[in-house]
Amino acid sequence: MTDLETELLTILRKLDETARTSPAPGPRPDLPVALARIADLTRRLPAGTSPELLHFLHKRSLEKARLFLEARDPEPGACPH
Repeated sequence: MTDLETELLTILRKLDETARTSPAPGPRPDLPVALARIADLTRRLPAGTSPELLHFLHKRSLEKARLFLEARDPEPGACPH
């Protein structure tokens, strides 16, 4: 795993934890910052990055991206690609 992928995984895990432990729906101040950082890291991934990971990140399937980076199979979704 590259340093960029490791950083992505850290952010994705933090987002997952925040979503699971937040007491109520509503704005989360860290969300825009985290999404911007994910977008920046996605743009910086090298040319040999897995097309499947890039697909998840570009479509904002962040849970699937996290599972992929954890070497766990994301469950197939409704995405036809």
